[in-house]
Amino acid sequence: MTKITIKTLDDKCANDERFACVTAYDASFSKLISAAEIETLLVGDSLGNVIQGAKTTVPVTLEEMAYHMGCVSNGLVGHEHQPFLIADMPFMSYATTQLALESATVLMQAGAQMVKVEGGDWLLDSVQYLSERGVNICGHLGLTPQSVDSLGGFRMQGRQPEQAKVILEQAKSLQEAGARMLVLECIPTSLGKQITDTLDIPVIGIGAGPFTNSQVLVLYDLLGMSMGRRPRFVKDFLTGNTQGIIGALKAYHDAVISGSFPEKEHCFE
Repeated sequence: MTKITIKTLDDKCANDERFACVTAYDASFSKLISAAEIETLLVGDSLGNVIQGAKTTVPVTLEEMAYHMGCVSNGLVGHEHQPFLIADMPFMSYATTQLALESATVLMQAGAQMVKVEGGDWLLDSVQYLSERGVNICGHLGLTPQSVDSLGGFRMQGRQPEQAKVILEQAKSLQEAGARMLVLECIPTSLGKQITDTLDIPVIGIGAGPFTNSQVLVLYDLLGMSMGRRPRFVKDFLTGNTQGIIGALKAYHDAVISGSFPEKEHCFE
């Protein structure tokens, strides 16, 4: 059995090897992701958009996240390839240090090996507190969907030099506080590269350029099922693939590992 751990991902990062991540929400798709030997599976609060039909991720609850985390974890029982499992901490479930610990406990007991939080400096105490207690933390900077209303919509972040400097400094602070991984979303390629080169922890990009250690796409997006306007960073790996969904997942994995995805058209300058 091949079990992907945080050490597996750290070693890949240290050796300049890429790995792939897919966001999914149920047992059936987790089995296919395992069969495609994708290294990391994120149970995202994006389920609010693609499963529940909400306009943002804000309405998703901790109980709903734990339910879907359990579905994904159960789907992997007995499979030869065991991807590393990350769960989003939903909106306001980590507003205080104690609440963050309680929420992380729920998600990890449901099967998560790491929890992901959105934000910068205000999170540092919680990141350190949870890390000291054995909780793997993934940060998330750039476009943070839970804050989309305060950001003024789904817009690229870090275009201005001062804003880019703040994101870089927050990334370094999160690592120093104990974060073991970082997601960068919708930032310029140059900033994605700078942050990845600066940090020692694995960096996962989504609309952050081709130089991060990993890429993540929502399963429905890479299968060409995006609702409404397709985000710039999305590529349809299913259309034209004669091997169906498993073929699309393998094609996505191969493209991430080889560095052929994302292409320039999927990036922000």
